Order: sequence, then C-alpha cells, then structure tokens
Amino acid sequence: MSTLTVDKVEPVGSTLTFGSSGDTMSIPAGATFTNNGTAVGFAAGNAYASQWRLTADFTGDAAPITSNWEAIDAPLGFGSKGAAMTENLGVFTFPDTGIWLITFNVLFNTSASATGYSSIHTTHNDSTYALASDASATGYYNADSTTCSYMMNVSSTTTHKVRFHNVWSGAAASQTTRGSSDSNETFVTFIRLAA
Repeated sequence: MSTLTVDKVEPVGSTLTFGSSGDTMSIPAGATFTNNGTAVGFAAGNAYASQWRLTADFTGDAAPITSNWEAIDAPLGFGSKGAAMTENLGVFTFPDTGIWLITFNVLFNTSASATGYSSIHTTHNDSTYALASDASATGYYNADSTTCSYMMNVSSTTTHKVRFHNVWSGAAASQTTRGSSDSNETFVTFIRLAA
C-alpha cells in the first residue's frame, strides 16, 4: 500500500474519480469529511416516515383494530416520506427493514367510568403476536387519550409486522374509540430511524 500526501487534488477537466466500481473507500475513525458543496448519491437522512389514522368511531373492544385505517391524506400540509406502510385487516407491513419507531395515539369518549387500554403488538414470525407496549387512561363521562410507543428491529418485511389494540375495563359496550377521515384522532406514526 502506498501513501499519497498532498494538500489539494484537482481533476484534469471537470470530473475527479476515486477508485473503481466495487472498491471500498474508508474514512478513518476520528477523521472528518466536510462537504462545502453539493453531494449527490448519498442517503439524505431518514428514508421513511408516515402516519395512518382511524377514519370512523367504534364502540367496545377491538383486539386488534381491523378496519377503517387509512394513510394520512388531509388536511392541507400533511407529510410523508418514502414508500408507504401497507395494511390488511389491521396488520401493518413495513416497506423496508431497519429500526422503526412506532407510536400509537388513541382518543376516546366514555359514557361511564371506564379505563381504556391501548397497546402495540408485534410479531417476528407473521403468526404469534406479543404485547410490545401499552398505555391506559381512565375517563368518567369525558374524553381522554393514551399514547404508547415502541422501537422495533424489523429484520424481515415478510415476517416482522405490527397491529394495534384498544380494549376497555368497565362497560365496554358503551365506550367509544374516536376516528375521523379529516384529522388525527386515533392514529399511528411510523418512522424508520436506521437501516
């Protein structure tokens, strides 16, 4: 191995090429690579971020919530990034592997004293689900909300999936989990943090 020691490298013409296809370029630990121009061909931050929401109210328990999910599409100014999550009967499939942050927010109304339990359930074999995160709130003739979150290592988009539950203690048949197609009431957020 040889060492080239210079203060500046300029191309003959307008293009400078380092190495060939398949080569590996290494930046040593402790070194700094500074970009003062325009870098192309590099990953530009997180590649995926999206939200899904419940579009209609339901009463009683849902374990899991299997219907009335939609990707956020309103109001003006909504945002998403990258390929979308997909959903079938309440089971969500990831568009890519990586470390994903999942947040589940539930808005509910109670017509009597009751506690709402929201939870995230994950599977690594596309079959057996385990409780990954949960939250609860007690309401008494009023509206309340819960939030729970989980960081999931999705190593396979075929087998690693997630679904969401909302159940009640008390008079479940009279309790309402809120949904709307116009704004986020009960919704989930998916953000890929790392590959």
